[in-house]
Amino acid sequence: MIIKRWPAIVLIYLGTALCPLYGMAALNSAQDSGTFVNSIGMKFVRIQPGSFLMGQEKGGDWDERPVHKVHITQSFAISATEVTNTQYEQFDPEHRELRGKLGFSERGDEAVVFVSWNEAVEFCEWLSEKEDKPYWLPTEAEWEYACRAGTDTLYNTGDTLPGEFYKNARMSWFPDPARQRSSTKPLLLTVGQTEPNPWGLFDMHGNVEEWCYDWYGPYEQGEHTDPVGRAEGDFKVTRGGSHSTEIRFLRSANRIGTLPEDKSWLIGFRVVAGELPKTEPLASPELVLYASNVKQDFRPDWSSGPDPNKPYFKGPVEYVKIPPESDGPMYSEHNHDPALVDCPNGDLLAIWYSCRDEPGRELTILASRLRYRAERWEPASVFWDAPDRNDHAPAFWFDGKETIYHFNGLSAAATWGNLATVMRISTDNGATWSKARLINPEHGLRHMPVESVFQTREGYLVLPCDAVTGGNGGTAVHISRDNGQTWTDPGEGREAPKFADGTTGAWIAGIHAGVTQLKDGSLMALGRGNTINGKMPMSISKDMGVNWTYSPSEFQPIGGGQRLILRRLLEGPILFVSFTNRNTGMKLKDSAGKEHRLFGMFAALSFDDGKTWPVIRLLTDGGPAREIDGGGNTGRFIMDPTHAEPKGYLAATQTPDGLIHLISSKQYYVFNLAWIRQGTETENKE
Repeated sequence: MIIKRWPAIVLIYLGTALCPLYGMAALNSAQDSGTFVNSIGMKFVRIQPGSFLMGQEKGGDWDERPVHKVHITQSFAISATEVTNTQYEQFDPEHRELRGKLGFSERGDEAVVFVSWNEAVEFCEWLSEKEDKPYWLPTEAEWEYACRAGTDTLYNTGDTLPGEFYKNARMSWFPDPARQRSSTKPLLLTVGQTEPNPWGLFDMHGNVEEWCYDWYGPYEQGEHTDPVGRAEGDFKVTRGGSHSTEIRFLRSANRIGTLPEDKSWLIGFRVVAGELPKTEPLASPELVLYASNVKQDFRPDWSSGPDPNKPYFKGPVEYVKIPPESDGPMYSEHNHDPALVDCPNGDLLAIWYSCRDEPGRELTILASRLRYRAERWEPASVFWDAPDRNDHAPAFWFDGKETIYHFNGLSAAATWGNLATVMRISTDNGATWSKARLINPEHGLRHMPVESVFQTREGYLVLPCDAVTGGNGGTAVHISRDNGQTWTDPGEGREAPKFADGTTGAWIAGIHAGVTQLKDGSLMALGRGNTINGKMPMSISKDMGVNWTYSPSEFQPIGGGQRLILRRLLEGPILFVSFTNRNTGMKLKDSAGKEHRLFGMFAALSFDDGKTWPVIRLLTDGGPAREIDGGGNTGRFIMDPTHAEPKGYLAATQTPDGLIHLISSKQYYVFNLAWIRQGTETENKE
């Protein structure tokens, strides 16, 4: 079939011919109003060519700038409402099984949801073949042009949006018990219930987000004619905002997006009758700092570093470097929850999330690189950012050869309560990455990665993920036996454990758990919360995460703003890094028998697979008292010989030269096993 823009009269004629129900009266109406109805009952509105200013300067988000003039040179017809369940199910009858999922979109006249971008395109292809004329998703520019309908205000209704458009208009969690408590009425997604915009289009603000054709990418200066977005990317654009979100995300200029295979209760679509513009897409933007000038085909000389038999310690050194007052895409206000990996070329790569507020849609993942043998971390740059989606909980793992794995949560909207899990890989020292792939595609609990990924002796990948959103409730483990291609969650669907001493349950006690493998093949985990007998809980699994047995460890529990490290060192001992109680500290006797009371972050070693921890040392350089910025939830603190960092989310890796590299929410430390063992601390008395 030769694809081209169809003149309006042809569209009108075909729509009428293929749908005899409407007859000549419908044709006359279409000629008068510029509308037509197709063979499956979809009403279309013809949009005339024109120009408009795309984006929003004042009050808009960073990715809505620069505001630029766009010329739409061809008319197009766009569906007056979002595609409904009844219409979509003529293409995919099996989708009826998803009606009412999580309480959304049960009736035939409600907007279809739980549809991916790929499925929306397949619907367009089916409809094109059925009617022998082209249908496609609107470009992002066509969508905004049609939404604005000649207006230049925040909404096509003006600078405010009438209350009739509000549907659970707030930042909402998943599941959403507050809405369920406040109303017994279902949240209906019926199309066409509010006033249309000046061009006769319904639901351009809210109801459900709508897939657009474009790959998401930054705007460029200058005038643009019939733009079609970027040539490639990770995310497809959605527009219009949805129910269960704050009203500002429903603005005409607001840009949202997600992976093309993603689907949720928030996203539907509408279609255009006509082919895409022939415009060439924009090239990929220039590489950001962390990905620029990365050495390839280089292997470091690990023998040239510090003598592993002599104690070595350096730090703290700041690795989070963001200009003050930054407000997108990097945010100076809150940076937290890091991951750290060593690259084959000897570089270190750190990532973390950056935001105004932890539950916010603006949350993004930033990166900084410490080049091999460099003294200073580079300034931050954007690592991965689904537009207006909360990208919570990054994690890294390096296979020791050439492949680095990046795991991340992808929210349906705001908050970390509705994450799916994403995986990407890099084989060029983190300079470029594979397309993001959903390994846990359902948005919900048990999908928030923890920076404790490792490989068992059997070759299995173990990915811990928080099982809950709060401070208690435990950690799930996801297991891959084929290098990340497929994953299983042994505890999924099983009853929540009791987490009492000696009991057995389906997942790890404590959130943010560190996990490692013992010499007998068992898994051992330590986590935050779910305290047992006043101690941090220890969980042991002898069947690769199917069942866990709980007991108290010898360590103090930790709380908000704190995350531990548990990993086996190259030399054999297990390393544990955690925090003392902020008020009482920890009493220790050194090898000379002198007692100390120490406060803050400490390192502990076990030589018998976690049965005892005879070596404990405070992580401080022992210098004079000085104030340090801990960032994240830590804030400023005093470091001296008896006080270390009091809080922080920790991540660590060990390079082949034996150096242990550790980052907290803002600071970087490096030390070796010999340093931990120097002046061995014993007799933990608390």
